[in-house]
Amino acid sequence: MPGIDNIPNQPLIRVEDLCKAYRLDRHANQPVFHQVLFDINLEIYSGEFIAIMGQSGSGKSTLMNILGCLDTPTSGNYWLAGRNVAYLSNDELARVRNHGIGFVFQGFNLLKRMTALDNVAIPLLYAGMSRNESREHALTLLQQTGLGQFTLHYPNQLSGGQQQRVAISRALVNQPQLILADEPTGNLDTQTSHEIMTLFKQLNGGQGITIILVTHEDDIASYANRTIRLKDGRIIQDKNKGPL
Repeated sequence: MPGIDNIPNQPLIRVEDLCKAYRLDRHANQPVFHQVLFDINLEIYSGEFIAIMGQSGSGKSTLMNILGCLDTPTSGNYWLAGRNVAYLSNDELARVRNHGIGFVFQGFNLLKRMTALDNVAIPLLYAGMSRNESREHALTLLQQTGLGQFTLHYPNQLSGGQQQRVAISRALVNQPQLILADEPTGNLDTQTSHEIMTLFKQLNGGQGITIILVTHEDDIASYANRTIRLKDGRIIQDKNKGPL
């Protein structure tokens, strides 16, 4: 399936002079804007594990949404695998989001009336795969994330950590090169949070998946090899720790 065609020895992600502002009152004669991101410059290479940190309101989730092609910058440029995202068609953007990027959110976003197996399989059904084949693939992913015995459980029958593993399995279903995780441990206790981060570490190290996660917790960010810290919409630190 089409997704992200990475270019060897080139950044998977390159951001240049990126700014983002939101108009506060669309009906005002003189519009007022709130700027969230200021002059962001960034390069991310395939296989990196990055934590984007910052307090609430620092702009980290806005940056994540732009990197995931869920939002657009007000100015500046964003290249994904060598292609300027501003020039991608709606169909091309949809293919990138559906097949090149896996998303994991704090709230899990599982369908309550579907089993874990069907929650993971549903993106494949939308892509035209048969029910049997999609469920078989979903089962393999749930087994890889430690949920082989919970495939027929509904979300309300699973713990928070188990629900997040279902969400991670769903994010992996189209074999993305990039996973974006926005506060993936925000609703989890400390032990479960570290179990989830260990899983991310295995996906990064074992499968070479590029992982970018948003967090405000130092112990969660410690799993990443590189930390980017935002404050008031600007990058104030970009620290590469190297292999752990």
